[in-house]
Amino acid sequence: MTEETPGFDEQQPKQPDVPSGATPDDAEPKAAPQEGAAPAGDAGDVALVAQLDQARTALGERTADLQRLQAEYQNYRRRVERDRVAVKEIAIANLLTELLPVLDDIGRAREHGELVGGFKSVAESLETVAAKMGLMQFGKEGEPFDPTIHEALMHSYAPDVTETTCVAILQPGYRIGERTIRPARVAVAEPQPGAQTVKEEGSDDGAGAKDAAGDDKENGGPDEG
Repeated sequence: MTEETPGFDEQQPKQPDVPSGATPDDAEPKAAPQEGAAPAGDAGDVALVAQLDQARTALGERTADLQRLQAEYQNYRRRVERDRVAVKEIAIANLLTELLPVLDDIGRAREHGELVGGFKSVAESLETVAAKMGLMQFGKEGEPFDPTIHEALMHSYAPDVTETTCVAILQPGYRIGERTIRPARVAVAEPQPGAQTVKEEGSDDGAGAKDAAGDDKENGGPDEG
């Protein structure tokens, strides 16, 4: 008969009671969470905020690029439209410049009474078409000479003008809008060099005679007998 060693059961650590059907891991006590460790939910929020900031920055950059491209496109459209209008005006001006000698011939024929019959109808149709395209004639006798729109081909002096004046229109001028395509070719007349001086001297003599008459009147007139 074997004798039991006294105190053997007391030396073994007491195992916790494990419910039936449970694993040994369930019997182990769970470790307490470490102090200072960030929860997993907070770390995920920080990552989402960072991604959102990056998305906003990228969106701002793309929006700025789109606005810049749109502004460049608008400038391009305005430039193309401006160039198109300029090219059209130049083409019309070149065409009408080539027709000016024909219009001059029509004007001379009208002055000599030769604009009759079918030729008159054709000439008037041509002048109407030129006017619709913006061609305007200028230059009249008696208007002051303007070197920006007049070209003086003849020069003379006249006593009845007070400034340089167009006294004859040799060839009319033409313009399209504000653009002059040919100046009016004119004969000009200037005041005679001595006319103004003589007029001023005559005015002075008249004023002197008037002053002398006034002095005689104040003095009682000339002595009698």
